Amino acid sequence: MHMAALGACGLRHVYGRLHIKPEELKEAFGRLSETGFIGVNLTIPHKTAILPLLNHIDPHAKIMGAVNTVHFKEGELSGFNTDGRGLARAIADDFGVQLGTLRVMVIGAGGGAGRAVALQCALEGCPELILVNRTRHKAEALAREIEALPAQSSAASRVTVLESDDAGLQRCLEKTDIILQCSSLGMNEGDPSPISSALLHRQLLVYDTIYSRETQLVLDAKAKGAKTSNGLSMLLHQGALAFEIWFNQPAPVAVMRAALLDYRKTSSH
Repeated sequence: MHMAALGACGLRHVYGRLHIKPEELKEAFGRLSETGFIGVNLTIPHKTAILPLLNHIDPHAKIMGAVNTVHFKEGELSGFNTDGRGLARAIADDFGVQLGTLRVMVIGAGGGAGRAVALQCALEGCPELILVNRTRHKAEALAREIEALPAQSSAASRVTVLESDDAGLQRCLEKTDIILQCSSLGMNEGDPSPISSALLHRQLLVYDTIYSRETQLVLDAKAKGAKTSNGLSMLLHQGALAFEIWFNQPAPVAVMRAALLDYRKTSSH
C-alpha cells in the first residue's frame, strides 16, 4: 500500500522491509538516520524498545507506551503511534459513526492490540468501556491504567471488567454498541468465537482485528444480521497516518485501499 501511495503522489522513494534483531536496534537506527531514510514503521518487539532511542515522542504515543512510526528529520528521531487513531478512522469509514459515541466491548483486553484499542476508546471518550479477557487481573490492570489517564486526555469512560466466561457478559452486551475483537481467537482454522452466537443480535456492530480470514465471530454476527468489518481497514488507516507524518501531505487512501485489497486477493490464491 505504501508503494502504491508513493507512486500516486509522484514520490521517488521506496518502502522496504528490514529484519532487525533486538540487539541490533540502536546501531540500526543510527545507520538509518545517517543514510537518508525518511522514516520507518516498527513492529513487536521494537515498539517499546525504541522509546529510549528517540529524541521526541508524540504525546499520544506516550500514553500508548509504544511507537509504531518513526520520522527522521535533521538528525533527530520522532516517535508516533498510529494504531489507535487508525482504528478510530477505520470505524468511522466502515460504519459511518464516530468511535467516541459508541458503548464498546473489547475482547482480549489483556495486552497487545487489546490494550491499544481500549486506550484509544478511552481517549476518544467512549461513554461505556467493557474489558473482557481470559485472565481478569490483566484486564483490571488495564482498567486502572485507563482510569489514571489525565482528565484532559479522556472523557472518563465508565469501565467494567469481565472474564470471558462471566455470567454478566449477556447483560453487558445488552448495553454494547460495538464489539472490538482483539484476541488471537480466529487466527487458525476451526477456532471458536469468543462469544456465543446466541448472545449476538442485529443491532450490534462487530469489528474483528483479524483480517486473514473470516472468523467465527464475524460469520455468526453476519448470520444475525449485524454489520461487521475486520482489521484490514485499521491496517489501511494506520498506514495512511504514517504516510502523512513522513510526507506532511494527505495520504491517497483510495489508492492504498485498492493496493491492499489486490494484495489480499492475490495472496489468498
